Amino acid sequence: MDSKTLTYQNDDIKVSYDIKRCIHAAECVKGLPGVFDPKRKPWIDPDKADAGEIADVIERCPTGALHYELKNADRTESPESPNRIQLTANGPVYFFGDLEVQDHEGNTVLEDTRFALCRCGASSNKPACDNSHEKIKWEADAKANPEKLPSPQNGNSNGRLKIKLMKNGPAILEGSYIMESNDMEPRKSDKGVALCRCGASSTKPFCDGTHKEVNFEG
Repeated sequence: MDSKTLTYQNDDIKVSYDIKRCIHAAECVKGLPGVFDPKRKPWIDPDKADAGEIADVIERCPTGALHYELKNADRTESPESPNRIQLTANGPVYFFGDLEVQDHEGNTVLEDTRFALCRCGASSNKPACDNSHEKIKWEADAKANPEKLPSPQNGNSNGRLKIKLMKNGPAILEGSYIMESNDMEPRKSDKGVALCRCGASSTKPFCDGTHKEVNFEG
């Protein structure tokens, strides 16, 4: 997964922006258009608002493309608890919480509080979404079969959620979480399900082995 980070700062706050992870969800622009203006260069101006307000808006960025460092306050972003997985129709899977993404050898690819996982299979920056689903006009609803998400067994809704990437295969979840979307009731689980990354599964968002048939690489 590639990264290209730019920084914008003043005496109160340092804003980091990873171009490679941004998919223009525009939560920042909606929240503080004076600070975040894509039509302006530089497009982020931290002098246009209070540092705390900027931090509040940055925490709404669902991809983790934006982060902050407050220079005159102890505040840092706390992971959501419990961990939350949000399915989007025709788009990525958003993760919020104490997150760790691992490659198929167990190496840590990313530790973050927010992440957008590609589920169309076409991203050029896998495992992160890069909006390729729009280019290929990929379609999928935002529902999940509740039978594949039984209630938590250990009763612990906290802790780290690991997203383990199988070579040329699905993403395996390890930890507790709530899965939700606009098309389904929130469901708590700690079952280690496999999420489809090739975009072709007939049981989306879960893997059904189709990645082998379509020769998915990731």
